[in-house]
Amino acid sequence: MIHIQSFTFNPFEENTYVLFDETREAVIIDPGCSDKEEQQELAGFIASKNLQVKLLLNTHCHIDHVLGNYFVKKQYNVPFLIHPTELPVLRAVKSYSSNYGFPSYQEVLPDGALKDGEQVQFGSTSLDVLFVPGHSPGHVAFYHPMEKFMIAGDVLFHRSIGRTDLPGGNMETLLSSIHKKLFVLPDEVVVHPGHGPVTTVGEEKVHNPFCALPV
Repeated sequence: MIHIQSFTFNPFEENTYVLFDETREAVIIDPGCSDKEEQQELAGFIASKNLQVKLLLNTHCHIDHVLGNYFVKKQYNVPFLIHPTELPVLRAVKSYSSNYGFPSYQEVLPDGALKDGEQVQFGSTSLDVLFVPGHSPGHVAFYHPMEKFMIAGDVLFHRSIGRTDLPGGNMETLLSSIHKKLFVLPDEVVVHPGHGPVTTVGEEKVHNPFCALPV
């Protein structure tokens, strides 16, 4: 069984996720911890569960999802992976981080690439990588078919979708990603988004005002 622990970090109220299984191996997805208190909260949880962090993953690289990358990389010295198309988005953060109130942001570059249709592995767990651009050009989601959950980043929210007015965003592309990659999954798949509460694929297919399928 896979355990999912979420934290809400930074002024953007971004959801950071730690996933681990019975082997105690773990991955950290989208660490948004932006100060020492949040860093200690994340590290304290990992220590309390005696977890061995194996990977650092970003669904995408907007500032609110990468503020803790440097801390995680320094603390655990693990491979950091993103989709290669997302690299310019990551590289841009240092140019505007001060404007958003984060002058101490430190850049970390990826060690490897995530590819659509491949898997990331830790312990006895494999997560499918789904390429779902639109909110950002290299956005991915992580899906576990057996346990029917997804770490969705900022593609799909409870009754909402990711914004597309940032550089590299595109509404038509985002809606295509949702309909062709997410809404083809079983209705009971639980969606763990980058902001806000969890939802399900079935809930959003019917009730999401931005992307619900026609009746």
